[in-house]
Amino acid sequence: MINFKCVRWKNFLSTGNQFTEIKLDKEPTTLIIGENGAGKSTILDALCFSLFGKPFRNISKMQMVNSINNSSAVVEVEFQIGTVDYKVVRSIKPNKFEIYQNSILMNQEANARDYQKILEQQILKLNYRSFTQVVILGSSTFVPFMQLKARHRREVVEEILDIQIFSTMNLILKQRLKIILDDIRETDYQYQLASEKISFQENHIADMKDNKEKIIQQKQSLIEKNEKEISKRTGERNKLELDTADALSSIDDKVAVDTKNTKLKDIQSTLVEKHKTHTSMIGFFENNEDCPTCQQHIDEVFKSDMTSQKKTEANKIQDGMKELKLELDKVSLRKEEIKEITDTIRNNQVSMAKIDSSILELKKFNVQLETEISQFNIDGSTSSDVSRLKDLKEEAELCNKQKSKLREDKLYAEAARNMLQDTGIKTKIIKQYLPIMNKLINKYLTSMEFYVNFTLDENFEETIKSRYRDEFSYASFSEGEKMRIDLALLFTWRAVAKMKNSTNTNLLILDEIFDSSLDGTGTDEFLKILNTLSGENVFVISHKQDALADKFRSTIRFEKIKNFSHVAL
Repeated sequence: MINFKCVRWKNFLSTGNQFTEIKLDKEPTTLIIGENGAGKSTILDALCFSLFGKPFRNISKMQMVNSINNSSAVVEVEFQIGTVDYKVVRSIKPNKFEIYQNSILMNQEANARDYQKILEQQILKLNYRSFTQVVILGSSTFVPFMQLKARHRREVVEEILDIQIFSTMNLILKQRLKIILDDIRETDYQYQLASEKISFQENHIADMKDNKEKIIQQKQSLIEKNEKEISKRTGERNKLELDTADALSSIDDKVAVDTKNTKLKDIQSTLVEKHKTHTSMIGFFENNEDCPTCQQHIDEVFKSDMTSQKKTEANKIQDGMKELKLELDKVSLRKEEIKEITDTIRNNQVSMAKIDSSILELKKFNVQLETEISQFNIDGSTSSDVSRLKDLKEEAELCNKQKSKLREDKLYAEAARNMLQDTGIKTKIIKQYLPIMNKLINKYLTSMEFYVNFTLDENFEETIKSRYRDEFSYASFSEGEKMRIDLALLFTWRAVAKMKNSTNTNLLILDEIFDSSLDGTGTDEFLKILNTLSGENVFVISHKQDALADKFRSTIRFEKIKNFSHVAL
């Protein structure tokens, strides 16, 4: 049971910046009075907005913000379910939506729409339409049960009987059935494809058996062709091997040539240094008269002898360097020849490796062909073809089993869906409660001295009989009589909800129902019904202060001062 404790609001509609708070569980009956526009009906909009994010009356969200203050509009409602206390806070400018459970803010990671679903489906377990059918009866934008479409009537009763879970299950099952049908179509396609492959493979094997001799001859011919190619490539390899051996023998002086080349270069370096030294000495004697070290005069005869000697030695070295260069050129030429022969040997080795690989592949292919020929001699097909056919048959069998399983799932899903449709389990449950509902409706109608026989069927279509069993429709009655029917339905839904403990609450708010349609007799009889209610808190909004004030346990007066609504003290 939902036990509403209080509701408070500020900067909401005509209310100012101070919270207006109404205790909802204080008195069993409360009369709310005030002049037109004083803010009596604000409690309806505050409750609906805090719980469902939209007002009771047909006004826009921004119209709910006080147009004078034009600042944050805040609405809070507190209620208890079992031993758990809840508080819901909503505001506009800025937008805020919070749910507190035992004073702890609930996780707000979900978006606002999912957060609202948590409030309606997991906490309140009723939606806006059910709330306005069971808790609130208003004279302005309220749509009576009898004026709802059949689909909406069903939703209200399902909420009250707590069987809307079957509708949710039906929706989930519908989606599941769609997936199963898609899987069946895909499995049928895969099975058909596998069957076609099997047929093709069987025809292929049959063709091979019919052409057994021809195929064997073709494979034998291919083996012979491969053998010739192997022989040809073996000859090419042998020739390359001989060429490589000849090439290797032609460069057996490679080490000696490399050694000689190194020595000649060393001698060349030595001769260059010696020639450089003699040339330097010749330049010294030609350019100096005195010794730069001891400052003594150099004898001309000595200078002439030394210059002649050094020139002779330098010329000999020069001649030796020319001979050395000729020898180096010969060695370099031989090295180039050796390099070219080495490159040829390397290329031959690469070619021999390629030939070896191709010969190996040809031999493997021949072994495979010989195996296939042996297989053909036995049953006229290759082992790979037989293995392929076996795999295809296993694949088709698997598809067939999966298809059978899916068709079985489809059968169960369709059976379950038939049970969960409106004509299934829900109708059986509703039929069980219909006699109780009809009995309660007629009981409340009789209590308000409206003597008709009112009956709802499982489609929630009414049959109303009166005056010698003449049949009437809801629309054929006067506004006062319609109001009696609406009130009877309201009390019936509350009574059934209390039996089911589904949308059962302590709160009932009636907005100006005494001011328009109910006559004096109807009002008195309705008040008698209110006084029989136990454990409920009834709020009646009315202009009839004088006629009703003494019939309620408490009275709340709203008044407007300087364009702001207040509760009069």
